[in-house]
Amino acid sequence: MTVDEKPRTNSKFKLVGPKEVGYNVKQVDVFLERARAYFLNAESNSKAITSLDVRTASFDPARGGYSAQAVDAAMDRIEDEFVLREKELLIAAEGEKAWMMKIGKTASVLRARLHRPDGERFRRPSRKSVQSYNVNDVDVLCRELLVYIEDNGELSVDVVRRAVFAAEKGANGYDESQVDAFLDRVVELMAAIDPLTSK
Repeated sequence: MTVDEKPRTNSKFKLVGPKEVGYNVKQVDVFLERARAYFLNAESNSKAITSLDVRTASFDPARGGYSAQAVDAAMDRIEDEFVLREKELLIAAEGEKAWMMKIGKTASVLRARLHRPDGERFRRPSRKSVQSYNVNDVDVLCRELLVYIEDNGELSVDVVRRAVFAAEKGANGYDESQVDAFLDRVVELMAAIDPLTSK
C-alpha cells in the first residue's frame, strides 16, 4: 500500500479520485474535530466555535481530497446543530422573548433590503475588472425570500446555501461580497427559525 492510499481506508468522507479535486483532508478533519470537541464540552478551554464559523468555514482544494458535496452536507447539519444549541443557550439565559427579539431584528434588517426595487438591492463594484453576480439571478432569489419572510412561503434553506449566480463584470452585476454577506444572514435566520427542519 502506498502512502497516498493509506488514509483512504480511514476517511470520514468519500474521497474523490486521485486526479480529481476535493477538499483538503487534514483541514476538514482538524476543523470538524475542533467543532466536535467544543460542541461536546462548551465549558472547556477550547476556542469557542459558533454557527457562523461553521457556515463560513472554507477548505483548500486538494487532489484526491474529500468530496466537496459530502463535506458541505455534513457542514450544513453541523451548522443546524450549533444554531439549535445557541438558541437553547440564549433562551436559558435571557428567556424566549430575547430569542424572538433577535429573530425579529434580523428579519427586519433583511426585509428592508429585499423591499428595494429590482436592480437596486446591492451595490455595484466600482472596478470594471472585478467579477460580480448577475443582477437578475440575485433578484429572482430575493423575491422568493421576500415571500418566504412575509407570507410564510416555502423555501428550503439549502436553496439559499447552494445558490449560484451567473458571472458578470464590474458594475454590470451586484457586488459579490455584499450579496454573500446578506445571504449568510438569510441562512442564519432560516436556520434559527427552525434549525432542524429548515431543509
